[in-house]
Amino acid sequence: MTSSAARKLHDCRGYNRGGAVYGDLAYSLERELPRQQVRERRADKAMPKPLARPKVRAVSQVQVRARQRVSPVAVLGTMCVIAMMVLVLMSYIQLMMISSSVVNLQGQLEDLEVENVSLMAEYEQMYDLASIKETAEAAGMSKPSSSQIYYLDLSEDDNAVVYQQETPSVLSQLLNSLSHGIYTVVEYFD
Repeated sequence: MTSSAARKLHDCRGYNRGGAVYGDLAYSLERELPRQQVRERRADKAMPKPLARPKVRAVSQVQVRARQRVSPVAVLGTMCVIAMMVLVLMSYIQLMMISSSVVNLQGQLEDLEVENVSLMAEYEQMYDLASIKETAEAAGMSKPSSSQIYYLDLSEDDNAVVYQQETPSVLSQLLNSLSHGIYTVVEYFD
């Protein structure tokens, strides 16, 4: 068969018309396959396949897992974690004790502030300016007169004279240090 004859045969079957295909004119594979293969396919679809039976494995002996060793690193890590937990717990206990003492001290502070206010009021009542003036006049005190007041004139420049001291000898420095040390020891034990 020549290629042009095969093409005409193919075109006759309706596969290559160049337009859209609708409905029952859709492309069918059965026309391309030989009839024997089509029958085999239909027979395969109609016939159910037998179910495969699950395989059961027989265990002849109970398997025991070998005992595993505990790693020293794991033991050390666990001990470190426990130690850290104990330290955190102890720090929380100390924090609670400190906060309790702070609350107690705040209560004492409030009491002392109230007492301070009452003592300051009592102190101010004790010193009356009229009674102080009477007591001072009875003792002979009086305001200074104009003859007792002196004014200083500081408009002139200041000057000062500095005398240089002689440097003491090594022997006098040693004796001075020794006497100062003895005085300190005696003062400490008194």
